[in-house]
Amino acid sequence: MTEQNTSPNRGGSRQKNWVSWILTGIICAGLISVLAWQPKIAESMAESNVPQVGSGQETVESLEGAALQSTPQFVLAPTEGALVREPIPHTEIDTSLRTSAIEYTVTEGDSVFSIAQRFDISPETLLWSNYDVLSDNPHELSIGQVLKIPPTNGIWYKWTSKDTLEKVAAKFSVTVDDIKLYVGNNLDLSNPVIEPGQYVMVPGGSREYMQWVIPEIPRGAAGVATSPFFQCDTSGMYYGGSGYFIWPSAVHTISGNNYWSGHLAIDIGAGMGSPIYAADGGVVVYAGWMNGGYGNVVIIDHNNGYVSVYAHLSAIYVNCGNAVPQGTQIGSAGSTGNSTGAHLHFEIRYMGGFINPLTVLPFG
Repeated sequence: MTEQNTSPNRGGSRQKNWVSWILTGIICAGLISVLAWQPKIAESMAESNVPQVGSGQETVESLEGAALQSTPQFVLAPTEGALVREPIPHTEIDTSLRTSAIEYTVTEGDSVFSIAQRFDISPETLLWSNYDVLSDNPHELSIGQVLKIPPTNGIWYKWTSKDTLEKVAAKFSVTVDDIKLYVGNNLDLSNPVIEPGQYVMVPGGSREYMQWVIPEIPRGAAGVATSPFFQCDTSGMYYGGSGYFIWPSAVHTISGNNYWSGHLAIDIGAGMGSPIYAADGGVVVYAGWMNGGYGNVVIIDHNNGYVSVYAHLSAIYVNCGNAVPQGTQIGSAGSTGNSTGAHLHFEIRYMGGFINPLTVLPFG
């Protein structure tokens, strides 16, 4: 007869396992129910916190309004004469980039210098690019002329059948790449072909040009002695200047051309018919008409190395050979010769060379 080996511990262990599984199931069910009911619980709590009308409970907005009302407000007191800057939503600035020349018609009051300033180029550029009109002479400018205005400093050049990039670059002291790479020339860099008659921009180019100036008038017997005007015999005359100059006009402002390499003088804004005075004492060595755009001219030798020139006069009140003290009225301002408006072209030379008159004229 076989003995059965049964242990009471095995039954107890099985019972504990069932209890642990039941507890785990209860806990999981509880967590799932909490997660499922959480939104509804939160909504219920929010509804219970809404203040009732007349209950005395204030909303956040009302509390904020009360706080603002109780806080002292800072108000900037108006200040008389204060500068108020208003925003400008629109501007009229032209941001376009010009890469080719445009045409400009000369009007009354224009000068080479003022036109160049208007288009932000040098006056030399304007002369160099309009040789066919001005022949390098700023005094050839006249109303109605049509000028080419280059897009930048340099030379706006008309190509000829004999030109090559190398020749033109050498002529105007630039490199071949300066011409090839200028965007406005629209050249094929691999095969830059320029047809005769085509205009190209030579940026930064320069050249020598002819100076159109009143010739030096020598003292002595040379000249025309038979005329009361023009050059005459001054060999027997001597009247020395002081070496200190006064303004030749009551107007002390520049109007038109200033002193620059193509205009070795200043244009003073003297009105039509206004008096013109001798800037220093001396002897008149020329009084009359002068070609080259100067019109009526008076030239005074101050017998100390200085010579002064007065051009575009409407009237002349002295004769060649006259001795004139400083401040003597020698004529009236005008617009004779090539001029776009009344002004005085005024030069000062020293020992045959040109100097800027503004360096010797008094201030003011």
